[in-house]
Amino acid sequence: MNREDILEVLKNRRTKCMVYTRVMGYHRPVESFNIGKKGEHKERKQFKETRCKIVA
Repeated sequence: MNREDILEVLKNRRTKCMVYTRVMGYHRPVESFNIGKKGEHKERKQFKETRCKIVA
C-alpha cells in the first residue's frame, strides 16, 4: 500500500492543521499568504537551537 492509498483510507479520520509562522514580529497562518510568500515558506530551512556550552 503506497502513501496515497493510506491517506485515502484514513481520509475521514484526518483533520485540517493550521500552520502559523512568525512574520514581521507577529504570527500569521500560512494559508493566508499569497502564492509568492507560500513558495518562500516552503523553501525555508528548519533548524534546532541547542544550548551553548559555557567555557570557563
